Amino acid sequence: MHNWLDRHGYSLNLVAVLLWPLSLLFGLAVRVRRFLYLQGLLRSEAFSVPVIVVGNINVGGAGKTPLVARLVELLRQVGYRPGVVSRGYGGQSVQWPRTVTADSDPGQVGDEPVLLAQRCRCPVVVDPDRVAAAWALLATHRCNVIISDDGLQHYRLQRDIEIAVVDGFRRFGNAACLPAGPLREPPSRLKSVDFVVGNGAARGREYLMTLHGDVAVNLADSYVSSALSNFRQTMVHAMAGIGDPGRFFDHLRHARLRFIEHPFPDHHPFQPADLRFREDLPVLMTEKDAIKCRSFASDNCWYVPVSAQCDPEFDEALLKRLAMVAMAKGIRREQTDTGRRHRAPSRLPTHDEVNANGQETAGDSGMPGQQGPADVRQDQAGIDLPGEPIGLPGSGWHSGDAGSRGAAADGRGGERE
Repeated sequence: MHNWLDRHGYSLNLVAVLLWPLSLLFGLAVRVRRFLYLQGLLRSEAFSVPVIVVGNINVGGAGKTPLVARLVELLRQVGYRPGVVSRGYGGQSVQWPRTVTADSDPGQVGDEPVLLAQRCRCPVVVDPDRVAAAWALLATHRCNVIISDDGLQHYRLQRDIEIAVVDGFRRFGNAACLPAGPLREPPSRLKSVDFVVGNGAARGREYLMTLHGDVAVNLADSYVSSALSNFRQTMVHAMAGIGDPGRFFDHLRHARLRFIEHPFPDHHPFQPADLRFREDLPVLMTEKDAIKCRSFASDNCWYVPVSAQCDPEFDEALLKRLAMVAMAKGIRREQTDTGRRHRAPSRLPTHDEVNANGQETAGDSGMPGQQGPADVRQDQAGIDLPGEPIGLPGSGWHSGDAGSRGAAADGRGGERE
């Protein structure tokens, strides 16, 4: 599906034009469905703690999971006890919901939840029904904030804050909904979310998020790591089974590595044969792919963990908005050293620094970001893309989530719809 959309969904072509009528019907259907939830004609479930949904309107990856990990760290630093719920895409478990630990089988619960359990010091619960996952999270853990990894269109889960992540370079393709384009919802949907985060480049009122990682960790022995620059001396194999493999390849290209590209579909179920190449060269992969390859990887396989860095203004606006929601729901955060709120953590945790309960025993994540021109901000590897984003309002933000009402408090918006 993703390969087909990459070929036809990110340009105007004959196939997209022929499918355009179906795309219009799809867009109408999702608008009607959301309207029914907003009017209470379809039932959604509310929770006694704040619910933050991190999602996107595109099919495929846009950088949601690194942002979720960043939010978990941020909220913990200011005294909240966050927990994560996820659909567990690709998981084949016959029993749901499932609590995910650092040692969980990604074939059962999905690769991204295992990654979050390894990287974050918080509970992670998966269920194709995110509402059931949220109830299970609150029943089994002392969480006072729920973060949903994806689920912007899962309207049965009432949310207090919506964050949409946009690929800063690929954007919205031909701006058509499925099946003619890559969108799950029309671009106008971004007018109703609380925050829009641009991954790699941000336009207009979007907040910039950049992903950084300059160290490779060995899959066979996670105590062994090496600077990416050390791989410049030889050709390497680069493999990626993520929503946009090109983003990983660009990351390595920015590090001035020479490599042979091996793209795979998102959530690809890797097998030992996938790591056997004719040339006996080092193999570099994403951290998400390493989750599924660790059990059969050789000592020549390495993964490159990345951490998200966001605009400080985004952190401030999000925490202000969350504080208002938490106060309305009677949630109190623990007293912490707020001076540490925006401290850049020293390094990423390795696999062996996370125990079986998903608790980080050492290490942190994050590196300072870069910022480009005022209208289009980007990281060092970014491409200048001028202009306003499709679907963003010229003034005032409005949040139209399913089931929550209240005044916008991020300093960028007017009243909520």
